[in-house]
Amino acid sequence: MIPAKTRTSATFLPPVMEARRWLDGVTFPAERPLINVSQAAPVAPPPAPMIEALQEAMAEPETHLYGPVLGLPALREQIAADWSAAYAGQIRPAQVAITAGCNQAFCATLFALAAEGDEVILPTPWYFNHKMWLDMAGVAAVPLPCGAGMLPDPDQAAALITPRTRAITLVSPNNPAGTEYPPELITAFRDLCRNRGIALILDETYRDFHSSEQAPHDLFTDPDWDDVLVHLYSFSKAYRLTGHRTGAVVASERLLSEIEKFLDCVAICPPQPGQIAALWGMRNLAQWLAGERAEVLARGRAMWAGRERLAEAGWTLHSAGAYFAYLSHPFDISSAELAPKLVRDAGILMLPGTMFTPSGDALGQRQMRVAVANLDLPGIESFLTRMSEFASA
Repeated sequence: MIPAKTRTSATFLPPVMEARRWLDGVTFPAERPLINVSQAAPVAPPPAPMIEALQEAMAEPETHLYGPVLGLPALREQIAADWSAAYAGQIRPAQVAITAGCNQAFCATLFALAAEGDEVILPTPWYFNHKMWLDMAGVAAVPLPCGAGMLPDPDQAAALITPRTRAITLVSPNNPAGTEYPPELITAFRDLCRNRGIALILDETYRDFHSSEQAPHDLFTDPDWDDVLVHLYSFSKAYRLTGHRTGAVVASERLLSEIEKFLDCVAICPPQPGQIAALWGMRNLAQWLAGERAEVLARGRAMWAGRERLAEAGWTLHSAGAYFAYLSHPFDISSAELAPKLVRDAGILMLPGTMFTPSGDALGQRQMRVAVANLDLPGIESFLTRMSEFASA
């Protein structure tokens, strides 16, 4: 018997799993298959050379044993070296920890930074797993509504800080909006957090698909970056390793010593195969990853190029970027009601804005997230056509 009040009962059901239930009893003809833009995850396996490297690793006895709680030293060293070069900064291996995916990186960070009754500021629309974890940890998620261009405002964030605030969390490129936060905006949030004595948690899961050839920000050029910054990362999208659960936290050694306590209790160590694959990818797949990035960015541009077609049908496309697009619908119903209807009537599965905003939020009632990276260019054309036909009908 499960008690009425538990940690898990404090939050909502996993949105992607809930959305999949909308498919029950619905059939899709071969000439009009389902367009699934509900979850941004590679559907193809890793490249063949990486699979071969993994097969070789599986023959090694140590692959199947416990590893270090904070991850394989070689991978931590590679991240420190590569990140230092990419951001023109100084990161030491001791400031890097490997986690079982980026979600675990966030959970561990929050357990190390905040206690029950504390607060963390999340721009809205927020990444729903961040909100779910805060709920279950007893930490209040303080919404910071994004404005024009789906960008948060540091001045508005400053007005939300209280004595219980422990961090501001940013995701850039953003999930769910796809927006890339300008470097100066990220710097402004860093300065705000430092001045107010709180942490800036910067989730860069989609960093490998940033459109700029320059570093997304210059925070690591500051020799004292680790007094305020906690950087989160995922290998899932870059190397198609979603099932291997490999992420990272880059932070101060002091914070990582607290994070280590959490990780030791939850997973003991991150999975060895995923770490081995990530390290092999970092050393061997730069050219391949550049091709992946070019394809994902092309899909985002194609979606953005269709904004006028969407507008003619009443849809408003607010943003389109690394992996996602975000739009508003023109109908007199909530997006939570509209999303299942789109499955039945248009053969499109996408998530409503109500899954990314506080309960009752007026903007969330009208918004939808599109996992645009799931579609190739012909798929984007089909998506735009069906969205227009649905609105016309």
